[in-house]
Amino acid sequence: MKCLVTAGPTYEPLDEVRRLTNFSTGTLGAELATHLTGEGHEVVLLIGYYAIYRGNPQARNVETFTTTADLGKRLQTLSAEGIDAVFHAAAVNDFTFGAVWERAESGDLNRCVERKISTRKGVLLAELKPTPKIIGELRGWFPRACLVGWKYELDGDRVGAIQKAQGQIATNHTNACVVNGAAYGDGFGLVTGGGPCAHLADAPVLYRALTGLLQSRAGFGGQP
Repeated sequence: MKCLVTAGPTYEPLDEVRRLTNFSTGTLGAELATHLTGEGHEVVLLIGYYAIYRGNPQARNVETFTTTADLGKRLQTLSAEGIDAVFHAAAVNDFTFGAVWERAESGDLNRCVERKISTRKGVLLAELKPTPKIIGELRGWFPRACLVGWKYELDGDRVGAIQKAQGQIATNHTNACVVNGAAYGDGFGLVTGGGPCAHLADAPVLYRALTGLLQSRAGFGGQP
C-alpha cells in the first residue's frame, strides 16, 4: 500500500530570525515509516525541519516541512498520488503569531514591523492565533484512505484522554487515533471508530498494531 507518514514539529515565525515550535522529536513517525517500509509498503515521510530524530528513516521519499501552512500544502499535493493510508503523527503548532506590539510610554500600542525585533523595545505583546486544523482537512484530501491521527494529552486521566481520541475520530471522520502522554500514562492507546481502546505497551508494539490496521478490512477503505 501507499502510505504517507507525518512526523515532528511545525514552526511559526515571530520575525525573520525567531520561531515558535514544540518539543516533538519526530521519532515515532520516522520509526513508523521505517517499519512500514520494512513490511513492504511504499512510504512517503514528511518530517519537520526541527525534528531532532537522529536515525536514518527508511522511505521511498523523505520531505522536510516547515510551517503549518507548508505541511498542509505538501499533504494537499500528495493527495493526487493515490495514497492508501495517512498516519498523521506530526505535532502541528496550535498557534501562530499575529501582530506584535510595543507599548509606548503614553500607553499606546505600536505595531512592530521590523524584520528582526529588537530586545531594546522591552516587554512586547504578541498575538497568538489558532492555526488551521490539518487533521480536519485530511478526509477531504484523502477521501478513500485509512486515516490515523494522534492525541498527546497532558492534563486529566486515561479515560478523558481516550474520550478526546474518540472525539477526534468522530469530528474529523478518521479511522483511528493513537493517544499517549501523561494523561494516558505509560504506553499508547489505539482507538478505532468501531471498538474499545487497545493498550499497547511500547512503540514497537504500536508500529505492529498500525501495520495490522492496514491489513484489516475494518481499518481500511475511507470513512469509518
